[in-house]
Amino acid sequence: MLVATACRRDDDTDPMRPSGAVEALPQPLAADGAVTGMPENPGPGDVPLGGEPPAPPPLFAADERFGMPLLEDNPETGLGMTETTADLPEPTPADAVALLRQYYDALGARDFAKAYGMWSDGGRASGLTPEQFAATFSQVTAVDAQPGEPRPVQAAAGSRVVEVPLLLRTTHGDGSVRTQAGRIVLRRAMVEGASAEQRAWRIASADLRDAAE
Repeated sequence: MLVATACRRDDDTDPMRPSGAVEALPQPLAADGAVTGMPENPGPGDVPLGGEPPAPPPLFAADERFGMPLLEDNPETGLGMTETTADLPEPTPADAVALLRQYYDALGARDFAKAYGMWSDGGRASGLTPEQFAATFSQVTAVDAQPGEPRPVQAAAGSRVVEVPLLLRTTHGDGSVRTQAGRIVLRRAMVEGASAEQRAWRIASADLRDAAE
């Protein structure tokens, strides 16, 4: 970098300045900065003071069904909740087994709306609409569900899951009996600010196969 120098004048009698000393001239301010050192666009973003501020970003990503997902789709957010996690009791694996019993009791009582609501994501985790769900179990006249010992609770992103073995016998309108065995996986939210409803166990998936008596 070139450095400009000042020549010593004959009348420069400063005794503190050595002969032939070189002093750097002040450097110019950067071309893209303002003289005050403040940004040239002090408004929000790149909008000048006289301009309009940009629109705020949406709270949620767009959803092809309704424009934004339901809170149940994102239990990790905990939006709109006033209770904190510390204020709520911790659900246990025994609570998960109790929910399964309530679920099959509701099916046996033909309370399909209640049973559907025990699935995660407002029932959508069942893979069926409420109407399809009711039609699937409409011919069931009796339900005998025998949950086994729940497996250890596992951590997942913003949630906890537990697997419960199950033996299921259903009696149908024609008198036939179907025996199935497998496992049910239940999930609950585990984040600060989640509501009691979000933190409760819900059925996430079921893997039941026909089994011999």
